[in-house]
Amino acid sequence: MASFTINLQPAVDFLVDLLNTPSPTGYTSDAIALCEHVFAGLALPDATIARTRKGGMTLHWPGEQSRKVGLTAHADTLGLMVKEIKSNGCLKVTRLGGINMHGIENENVTVRTFNGRHYRGTVMLVNPSSHVNPNAMTSPRDETTMEVRLDARTRSAEETRALGVDVGDFIFVDPRVEVTETGFIRSRFLDNKAGVAGIYAALAAMNAAGLRPANDTHVLISNYEEVGHGGAPDWPADLDEYLCVDMAAIGEGQNSDEFNCTICAKDSSGPYHYGMTARLRQLAAANDIPYKMDIYPTYSSDGSAYWRSGGSAKVALIGPGVSGSHSYERMHTDALLHSAELIAHYLLAPVEG
Repeated sequence: MASFTINLQPAVDFLVDLLNTPSPTGYTSDAIALCEHVFAGLALPDATIARTRKGGMTLHWPGEQSRKVGLTAHADTLGLMVKEIKSNGCLKVTRLGGINMHGIENENVTVRTFNGRHYRGTVMLVNPSSHVNPNAMTSPRDETTMEVRLDARTRSAEETRALGVDVGDFIFVDPRVEVTETGFIRSRFLDNKAGVAGIYAALAAMNAAGLRPANDTHVLISNYEEVGHGGAPDWPADLDEYLCVDMAAIGEGQNSDEFNCTICAKDSSGPYHYGMTARLRQLAAANDIPYKMDIYPTYSSDGSAYWRSGGSAKVALIGPGVSGSHSYERMHTDALLHSAELIAHYLLAPVEG
């Protein structure tokens, strides 16, 4: 049995840096550049790193046999864009992915203009003062009732445009990253930067132990998952298996928690490949990796997108448990550790038949 040790601290450090690098879907170049730099620093023997035409990152690490496996996690996150400059100088927004507008009320943001200027602001309810608006506490929170209040001297659409702000500019929501002494990581966008860090930790542990993959391994850090097509392209036509790493959904009626790796049997796109899922369960049990089985009722993944696009490889889904998805999220470093362990053991096991 192959022996390796997951060194968690570098993975947590990378995760914190990645969380603090804005990457809403459509504006991911800074985060992908960070991933390229960090993964290149592993100096994996014979590995090559490249950028996809869509702006994601690929890493090819040749294995001991020619059977091809894919491994993916997405670095793009939820976010906002400017939909309209309102007559009061504030910004009407459009959502990128399924960001929870209730969950970002009163959150600070940065607006990035087309020419590279940055302005701070806050996501607010329209007419938010309870001393003025008696319905402030009960009003719905959505794109029609909320706006971004800029920290700039503007009281009109003309004054806001004079700042360089325009329709289509990206709005970065503050992640508010904190790593606690008790091992919790609190931040927006652990979905799915935690998955990227898990892949990094697994590859680092294998390399440090002088191990290489059993199979020809293709890694994709995708950048359009939150809008449904991130992990569909950029794979070899003869890919045998595809392991998707994404956060596990925690909530009432769910089996996942913040301390384990979860193996997902089914989500809203349907069941994942039974044989591959069963083999992951066997690997976890044989190597004493704490894991949970779960089904996600409102969820799809890069693996779902791959199948919908016509991909024919087996697909399975694993990932660390994350509380409060699409809002202010939390996970424990144990979940990151156990996910990395399962990823590494998967990569070290030859693909069967």
